[in-house]
Amino acid sequence: MSEATHQNETFDLFIIGGGINGCGIARDAVGRGLSVALAEMNDLASATSSASTKLFHGGLRYLEYFEFHLVRESLIERETLLRAMPHISWPMRFVLPYHKDMRFENETPTSKLLNTVMPWMKGRRPAWLIRLGLFMYDNLGGRKILPGTKTVDLTRGPEGAPLNDKFVQAYEYSDCWVQDARLVVLNARDAEARGAKIMTRTKVMSAERVDQHWAITLEDGDTGAQQTVQAKMLVNAGGPWVGDIIRTKIRSNSKEGVRLVKGSHIVTKKLYDHDKCYFFQGEDGRIIFAIPYEQDFTLIGTTDSEHHDPAVKPTCTPDEQTYLCNFASKYFKTPVTTDDIVWTYSGVRPLYDDGASSATAATRDYTLKVDDTGGAPVLNIFGGKITTYRRLAEGALDKMKPYFKDLPDKWTAGVTLPGGDFPVRGAMDLQQKLAGHYPFLTESWAQRMIRAYGTEAFDILGDAKSSEDLGQTFGGTLTEAEVRWLMGTEYARTAEDVVWRRSKLGLRMTTEEIATLDRFMKDTRAEGSAHAAQ
Repeated sequence: MSEATHQNETFDLFIIGGGINGCGIARDAVGRGLSVALAEMNDLASATSSASTKLFHGGLRYLEYFEFHLVRESLIERETLLRAMPHISWPMRFVLPYHKDMRFENETPTSKLLNTVMPWMKGRRPAWLIRLGLFMYDNLGGRKILPGTKTVDLTRGPEGAPLNDKFVQAYEYSDCWVQDARLVVLNARDAEARGAKIMTRTKVMSAERVDQHWAITLEDGDTGAQQTVQAKMLVNAGGPWVGDIIRTKIRSNSKEGVRLVKGSHIVTKKLYDHDKCYFFQGEDGRIIFAIPYEQDFTLIGTTDSEHHDPAVKPTCTPDEQTYLCNFASKYFKTPVTTDDIVWTYSGVRPLYDDGASSATAATRDYTLKVDDTGGAPVLNIFGGKITTYRRLAEGALDKMKPYFKDLPDKWTAGVTLPGGDFPVRGAMDLQQKLAGHYPFLTESWAQRMIRAYGTEAFDILGDAKSSEDLGQTFGGTLTEAEVRWLMGTEYARTAEDVVWRRSKLGLRMTTEEIATLDRFMKDTRAEGSAHAAQ
């Protein structure tokens, strides 16, 4: 499209930020008939939305902060989301070992209350309180698919085998896993299929109010070429950059603030054989998860610490790695050491600044603020969690109703994302069908394809009769056919996009294999550009 054509483009809604909130809002809005454009300065889900603990969960620990509304909304949403994306999300059982030394973090409202009425407990969590919390967790959200809590005898079942012998009892409850970065991409794809314009590697240089519209200046990250588009309303879904966008791009006088909280994770070699997760509570009141990950690994996280500059890429520091290893080692029979770590990642959560005294205590609920004092409105989004992204999008559209008359009602609940058109419990049947259709697939390869692409796995593999029919191989079962599909359908531009966001095949591929993939993708893009220029 020519620059002149770009200059004339006008949208109802322009969204800054290609994380889960931006892409979720784009999908909801375009599905209600609004014309929508979205710009992301890097790859989709390149920041917070690919660095979560990868759970659709109610937030059991948020009950201690009396955030009942957030927990209830999240619990209800788990099952709504499961129905829409059974390929990238599935139920998991969480084992919470109990021992008498478990303590609250001192700042929680619950700990303050208990310290007042039961000072002799000295900050310990009594078993009855945990059972009460799990009872509420089971019943606040109207469960229909997920099984409820039960008590586990750790001296008998496989759940106790990897744990220290002092743990003899546990509580087992339900939550859900989600492939976070794939969730973002699928929302973007569905939005684009419904008419939205999705622009990756496109930076918003400025946004100015002009004659009751926004004039948004964009810069192509590859060529440096600039263009200007117009929009009736702006959505600031910049995540960690939401405050920076308010100050430097929109130049608004909004008084709302964002609190950046870094969460770090480690991935280790597989620490145990069963498929359940652990919810570990520390003597310092903190909690971490240990979760089966990508078939052959264990994911452990997360930390909570302040992060002051969104321009500084978050990393899992050596101290955080040691902290997580030591925390997990208090539970596992075999100590977890930094030698067990195969990968680390860290993300910044852009929480609404509610004045809480610590990063852990800051609210995880979202806040939506419209500023129309200068004419054309802008919606600034603070906070949120991946579980409630769809509800956040509905809330955002509610905020838009005064500016777009006769806006249709909400529609996204249970509407499947690309590849998710099969039953919640149907992944194994679909995997068997795929393996039957393509007998050259190994079991783990077939499982990976279904868990990433669902019914679209058949589109990627096409008429292949052997693995050779899928073209060049790059390692980790990644083939040329899959890479070309990701480039053509899922906005992938670099090897990093493919092996760390569209998948986690970076855990299985060598540095040389990833470099070969990157060269292939660059050459393919160059060929495409040359062909388009002819």
